[in-house]
Amino acid sequence: MGKFCWVIPLTLAMSGCTSRNAESILPLVEEFVYSSLAFSPVASTGAGYHQHQGRRLDEMLDDLSPAALDAQRVFYRRLEVRLAKLEPPRLAPEERADYDILGGQVALALLELDQIQNYRHNPTGYVERLGNAFFYPHVLEYAPLAERVRHMVARLGKVPAFLEQAQKNLVDSPEIWTTVAVEENDGNIGLIDRIIRATVPAAQRAEYDRAAAIALPALRDFNAWLKNDLAKRPSDWRLGKEKYALKFRYVLGTDLTPEQVLARAEADLRSVRQRMYELARPLHRQWRPRHEEHADLNTLVGETLARIAERHAAPDAYVDDAKRDLEEARHFVRAKQLLALPPRDNLGVIPTPEFMRGIYAVGGFQPAPPLEPRLGAFYWITPIPQDWPQARISSKLREYNFYKLKLLTIHEAMPGHYVQFEYGNDVAPQPRRLLRVLYGNGPYVEGWAEYATEMLLEAGFLDHSPELRLTFWKGELRVLANAILDVRLHTLGLTDQQALDLMTQDTFQETEEATAKLRRAKLSSCQLPTYYVGWRDMVRVRDHYRREQGAGFRLAEFNARVLKAGAVPLPVLARLLTGSGL
Repeated sequence: MGKFCWVIPLTLAMSGCTSRNAESILPLVEEFVYSSLAFSPVASTGAGYHQHQGRRLDEMLDDLSPAALDAQRVFYRRLEVRLAKLEPPRLAPEERADYDILGGQVALALLELDQIQNYRHNPTGYVERLGNAFFYPHVLEYAPLAERVRHMVARLGKVPAFLEQAQKNLVDSPEIWTTVAVEENDGNIGLIDRIIRATVPAAQRAEYDRAAAIALPALRDFNAWLKNDLAKRPSDWRLGKEKYALKFRYVLGTDLTPEQVLARAEADLRSVRQRMYELARPLHRQWRPRHEEHADLNTLVGETLARIAERHAAPDAYVDDAKRDLEEARHFVRAKQLLALPPRDNLGVIPTPEFMRGIYAVGGFQPAPPLEPRLGAFYWITPIPQDWPQARISSKLREYNFYKLKLLTIHEAMPGHYVQFEYGNDVAPQPRRLLRVLYGNGPYVEGWAEYATEMLLEAGFLDHSPELRLTFWKGELRVLANAILDVRLHTLGLTDQQALDLMTQDTFQETEEATAKLRRAKLSSCQLPTYYVGWRDMVRVRDHYRREQGAGFRLAEFNARVLKAGAVPLPVLARLLTGSGL
C-alpha cells in the first residue's frame, strides 16, 4: 500500500538519549516516530509531516549515503538497548501493544541493515522512493498548488545526486528487480514529464521546466545504467531459509514458523477445493444439462468458474465498474448495520500510478496521511493497457470479472482497507496513531480485509449468490497459494513452472493473474503470507471475543473495537479485547 520496501534512513544524533521511565513507553514511541519521519522526507510528505526543527521536509529527498545508513544502525541499536530496559508486565495494555510493535520494527530494521541489505541489491526501492517523492505532492492537497509545485521543483533539482548515490550503493540485482525498476522508472519519467507538467500553473511553468530538464536526463541515464551495467551483475532474489525465518517472525508478529504456516495452508487448500466442488456441482448441472457430469474436481470446478467469468466489464469500463461496486458495498454495510462507517468521505478511485504498477498489477490502496486524515485516500485500479494482445486482455477480464471486481473493492475499500485506515487515523495519542499506521502489523491489515469480505458474504451480499461465493472461495485458494508460494519460493527452491502450476491448476487462476503473482512473489518476501495468517487469526480473535461476551456479543461492536485498536499484532489484539492472548 505504497510503503517502502526497506527501512527509513535516519541521521539523528543520539548523544542526548537517556533511559525512560520503565512505566511508560510513549515518550520512546514519540521519539522513534518523529525521528523516522524527519529523516525520510518522502515518507514524511505521505504521512502529512512537513517541517521538523525548521527543515522543510517536502523539499528534500531521502539520504541513502553510507553515513546516513551508519547513523540508522546506531539509532536502532541504541533503541534496542533502551527497549530492553523496559519491563513489559508493568506497562498498561495499550503501551504493551506499542512495545510489541516497536520491538518488532527495531529487529526488522536491523535485520535489513545488517543482513538483507536491499539498498545494495534492489533498484526498485530507489525508483519507488522517487516516484512517491513527486506523486504525494501531486495528489495530496496539503498546501496550495503553487506551494506544492515549489516543493516538487526543489526535489527535481536533487534527483541527479540521489541517483548517483543509488549507483554507488547497488552492487548487483536479480534480473527481475532490474527489469521492474526500468519499467517503473519509465513511469517516473512520464509522471514528471507529462502528468505533473500538465498541471503546473503558467506562472511557474518556466521554473518547473528548468528543474525537469535537470531531473529527466538523470532518470533516463539511470535507466541506461540499469540496462547496460547493473543488468550484467545478476544475483538471486530468493531470501533463503535463515533470513526468511527471521523476517517472517518480525513481519508477521506470530509464533508460527514458516514450515507450520506452509503445512496448514496446504491442508486448507485441499479442504477448500473440496468445498468448491460441492457448490459447483448443481451450477454445472444447470448450465450443462446435457453434458456428462465430470468426476474430476479440476474439470468440473474449472468449467463452472469459466462460465462465471464470462460476465465481466469491458476494458474501458473497468475503473467505472469499481466505482459502482464501491457505492453498492457502502450501501450494504450501512443497511445491515455491520459497522459504523467513518464520517469522512475522502476516497478517490483512480488508475494506479505508473511507477507502482510493477507490484500493483491489479490494484491497491493508499491511505490518507495519518497526520492529515482530511486529505485524500486512493483506491487504485490498474488499467488494462491498450496495446496488450486480445488474449491477454481477455485473461485479465475473466480473472477480474463481475464478481471478483466486487470482492476486490470490498477488500481494498469498503469495508476493507479504506475503512480500516480511516479508523486507524483516529487512534490517539498522535505518536501511537503514527506507530500503528506507519508501522502496523501486516497480518492485522490484510486479515481485516479478508475477514471483512467474508463478513459481507455471510450477511447476504448479492443475495447469497452462489456465483459470488464460488468466486470468493477461489479467492480463498489464492490466499492459500500466496502463503505456499512465498515460503516455497524463498526457502524450498520452488521453480517458476511449479509456481504457475499451483496457481493455474490447483487454484484456478488465469494465466495472466498467475504470471503477475509470480513476478510479485519475486519482488517481495513475507508479505504474501500476511493474508492467510491474518485472516485465520482475525477469525480466532472474533471467536475468542464471542466466547468471552456470551449472549452479549454484538458483531458491529466487535468490529468497531478491532478497528479502534489500530494495526496491532493479532495476539496483542486478543489481549486488548479480552485480557488474554489467543
